Amino acid sequence: MKSFDVAAVVSGGASGLGEATTRELVARGAAVTILDLQEDRGRALAEELGGHTTFVRTDVTDDASTRAAIEEATGKDRPLRIAVNCAGIGWAQRTVGRDNSPHDLDPFVKLVMVNLVGTFNVLRLAAAAMAETEPLEDGERGVVVNTASIAAYDGQIGQIAYAASKGGIVGLTLPAARDLSNVGVRVCTIAPGLVDTPLLGSLPAEARQALAAGIPFPKRLGRPADFAQLALDVIEHGYLNGEVIRMDGALRMAPR
Repeated sequence: MKSFDVAAVVSGGASGLGEATTRELVARGAAVTILDLQEDRGRALAEELGGHTTFVRTDVTDDASTRAAIEEATGKDRPLRIAVNCAGIGWAQRTVGRDNSPHDLDPFVKLVMVNLVGTFNVLRLAAAAMAETEPLEDGERGVVVNTASIAAYDGQIGQIAYAASKGGIVGLTLPAARDLSNVGVRVCTIAPGLVDTPLLGSLPAEARQALAAGIPFPKRLGRPADFAQLALDVIEHGYLNGEVIRMDGALRMAPR
C-alpha cells in the first residue's frame, strides 16, 4: 500500500506499541480510530493529534463494542484499509506452583480472550469492512498487522498463559492470510522481543539494564517507535503476507 490517505484502526492504540503506531500513522496522513479501554489516555491522544483522529472506548473481546469501533472507522471520509492489533495484557504464573497449587484458570482464560480472541475479533471485522472497498494495485484492499511476542517461541517459566495467547496469534497468521486472499487483504504479525513499554518501565533501572545486556545486538531494549516503523514497513510492502517477523535484536530467551 503506497498511500496512507486512508482510514486505519489501532487496537490498544492509547499507549505503548499502539500509541507509537497511532502517532506514526497520523504523521503519514491516515485517519486513525483508536480502540482502547483507557478512556482518559485515548481521548487525550486523539485531541493532541487532532485532524481525523478519533477515540472509541472498545473492549476487543466484545462483539458489539468492536463492531461499533469499526463502524466509526468506516464512517470517515476515506476507506478503511489498515488495522493494527496492539491490545494485550500479561500474566505470570507457573503451571504448578512451588506449593504444588495449579495455575489459576481465570487469568489464563482472560489472557487468551484479550490477546488472541481480541486480535481475531478486530481482524475479522476490519477485514470484512476492507472487503467492501475498491481494490488498489494488485487487487489489494487492505492489510492487518497483529502483535505476537517472541514468547510465542521462547516462552519462559511462568509465561505459559502469555505464550499460549501469543502462540495462537502466530498460528492464525497464515490461515488468515489464505482466507483473506480472495478479498485482497494481507495479514502479517510482528513478534517483538523486550520493548521499553510502560510494563517494563515499572522495573528498577538495574533490572532494565540487565535485560538489555542479554540482547545480542543492539544492546538496548526495543523502542515502541521500532515497532511502529516495522508496522508501517509491512503496510507499505505489498508482497509481505502470511508472515511473522521477529523484532528482537537476535534475542532467544532462556528458560528463566
